Amino acid sequence: MTGEVHLLRAAERSAAPWSNGGGVTREVAAHPPGAGWDGFAWRVSLAEVGRDGPYSPLPGVRRILTVVEGGGLELTVDGTRHLLADRYRPFAFPGGAATDCRLLAGPVVNLNVMLRDGRAAATVETVRGTRALPAARSADPDAEVPDALVVVALQGPALLAVAGRPPVRLGRFDAALLSGTRTAAAELRTEGTAAVIALTAGR
Repeated sequence: MTGEVHLLRAAERSAAPWSNGGGVTREVAAHPPGAGWDGFAWRVSLAEVGRDGPYSPLPGVRRILTVVEGGGLELTVDGTRHLLADRYRPFAFPGGAATDCRLLAGPVVNLNVMLRDGRAAATVETVRGTRALPAARSADPDAEVPDALVVVALQGPALLAVAGRPPVRLGRFDAALLSGTRTAAAELRTEGTAAVIALTAGR
């Protein structure tokens, strides 16, 4: 196949503590690879939130947050409360907004997608069972396909099958990044729940 598949094992991620002491973040993938806070177009991470408190403002960044472990939370975004009591339901909000977090029943783990305004867009879908995955971008600039896909196993194991490659088994919080030119057909099968994040860079 053309294109690339990178396995991103949960055990290989390092934890970065928050400056306010409220939790830690583990980066799953970013573009450009290795980009810092000032340089990323998009960033996918898993955050462990241990206590209530404000989010650091991120002007010029759009966030998509999905609770993937724990009893949920309440976000107050620019004075409006949003109850995120259920897992696996993506919620988008502007990173520059004044945002406070209140845990509903103890610590949570959130899947976070951060998108720099004008440089990237994304959709986040939670998948159960079997799902065919869209190909990475082709040479056709008008093709309705993403530049990259990030697949994250959230609950239970998942199997990623890409034509021309041996199937890959993903354990909990393991991920795979599919990118490059058009890939061969790919299919995701999960016994629990997985996230499929389709990412497009600004043009």
